[in-house]
Amino acid sequence: MTERPAPDTSPALDVSAAPASPVTDYRGSLRRSRESRGRRDRPAEFPLAGRDWTLLDEVFPPVYSPSTETFLGLLDFPRGSTLLEIGCGAGVIAVSAALAGCAYVVATDVNPHAVRNTALNAARHGVAGRVRCRESDMFAGLAPDETFDLVFWHSNFVLAPERLTRLSLHDMAYVDPGYRAHRAFLREAPDRVRPGGDALLGFGSRGDAASLRRLADEAGVVLTTVAARAVRERDGVVEYRLLRLSRGAPAAGGTTG
Repeated sequence: MTERPAPDTSPALDVSAAPASPVTDYRGSLRRSRESRGRRDRPAEFPLAGRDWTLLDEVFPPVYSPSTETFLGLLDFPRGSTLLEIGCGAGVIAVSAALAGCAYVVATDVNPHAVRNTALNAARHGVAGRVRCRESDMFAGLAPDETFDLVFWHSNFVLAPERLTRLSLHDMAYVDPGYRAHRAFLREAPDRVRPGGDALLGFGSRGDAASLRRLADEAGVVLTTVAARAVRERDGVVEYRLLRLSRGAPAAGGTTG
């Protein structure tokens, strides 16, 4: 879904109410991307949530970050429901949803290596018949009328300057230049949800909560925290949150998108 590294911080996050707080320097996230991409001991398989998973090169590695497992623990997959996962990566969440009883899962990613990785893990765990993998930039690969009980995106929540254009696909799993992808998700995700369903954004305290609030206002979307967990990582505590998107009145000067 190519600049130089620098230090980062991990402030607490409250998207719905808190004032703006210091935000992680995006160069620290790019450093983490390049370190994890180039490690000599980067595995071809990794354990997570009681199962073993295939990991391809150029795909976000859950083995080096607790974010995937954290969001997996915060999500609920009702039996018989349908799921759209944006940014499926190695496929841990999409495949776990099918194993938990989801009737139909669509897993998309802008990275073709991630799409293949998810397909491999769906086959590995016997749910290839219920997991459809598509290369797609956000919702571009979906039919206009496709809707789901749950739409979820574990976002690349670190804000990078919009001028950054020479990023690898691996880097794009860590940062979002100008929050272009977040803007698209906020605008369209609520319209992909069936009545009674949810559009959920996986966000974190390395992200820019103030910018996210502004973009939500412009899209006419209300963000509500439905679950959160703080995780100690090597450079500080990171708070991961599930944010529900719902249509609401846009702020003055905003648009309904």
